[in-house]
Amino acid sequence: MRNVPRSAVPLVSSALVLAAAVPAAASAPTRYPPSHDPVVVASGLVGPLSFDVTARGDLYVGQSFAGILTHVTKEGERHDLVSVAPAGVGAVSEERGTVTWAEREAEGFAVTSSVLVRRAPDGTTTEVDLLAYEAAANPDAVNTYGIQGLDAACAATIPAELAPFLLPYQGQVDTNAYSSVTSGGTTYVADAGANAIFAVSASGEVSTVAVLPPTVIPITEEIAAAQGFDPCVAGHDFWAEPVPTDVELGRHGTLYVTSLPGGAEDDSLGANGAVYRVSPGGDVELVARGFLGATNLAVAPSGTIYVTELFAGRLSAVSRSGEVSTVTELVEPAAVEWARGRLYVATQVFGDGTIVTLSPRG
Repeated sequence: MRNVPRSAVPLVSSALVLAAAVPAAASAPTRYPPSHDPVVVASGLVGPLSFDVTARGDLYVGQSFAGILTHVTKEGERHDLVSVAPAGVGAVSEERGTVTWAEREAEGFAVTSSVLVRRAPDGTTTEVDLLAYEAAANPDAVNTYGIQGLDAACAATIPAELAPFLLPYQGQVDTNAYSSVTSGGTTYVADAGANAIFAVSASGEVSTVAVLPPTVIPITEEIAAAQGFDPCVAGHDFWAEPVPTDVELGRHGTLYVTSLPGGAEDDSLGANGAVYRVSPGGDVELVARGFLGATNLAVAPSGTIYVTELFAGRLSAVSRSGEVSTVTELVEPAAVEWARGRLYVATQVFGDGTIVTLSPRG
């Protein structure tokens, strides 16, 4: 994932410092009202981009912007388990009392440390070096990104400072463990830097489950003009980094993944977020696309997939047939979990971070 200011590189995302059925567009969703207004269960959080809910109803929250992992009990009592600032905290998941999270540090655009940490019920911790694995494997090196098919003369019109991000390049060494889910002792990690889904075994062995494909964005004449490109760029495709932002388990070992592709944070390039299905064998299949800032998802027992659209300010639902609808509008929704028969959603993540619950109809 390329984290470059939008003012410097229009087609490259700066959103986070941090993907069956026929593809369904989410640009004009139908309304799907909640059964009641959201209920606040935790507030005063600093960047709650990742959290998990225990069987009891406790929360483990990664306050990413503060570098803090916080435990909030069902009764509302809270205490901080770790504080690692300036490192960020993300990829929080819990299974049978073992809490997993990621810690990441970077200098500029270069990641300097990325580890997955596990805290056992007795308080002992172990670490897995994700950066070392990414440096050795770099699984998305098989992907090519950037604007495709420009001839030499047209490529020369791309400003030199933008060329490394817009002209074709292979997947590079980067890791940003953004979200995770743990099942049977194995932790699946959506790595927004590596553009891949990793599996970390109970013993700490890391492997690649799948690499997401580039997101293909056609550059129209209107987009080329708006981005300040030479007209020769129009008619070509921009292959954006897919940027996986969440991974959840479905039935029979299937994984579901949200993708927030590298590109403009607004809708100037269209709404290109997506949900993918990953088979146990690693095959990747598009479920739906057309989301504006797909930063997280939850899978209900019914098979309905819920997606937070951070830049659209809404929570959407994808039916088993691929139909997309709006559940409710929320302020800056960034993360969602299905637990205890309800949805838990992290909202207002750039301000007074809050986690709410709601029970959608249907």
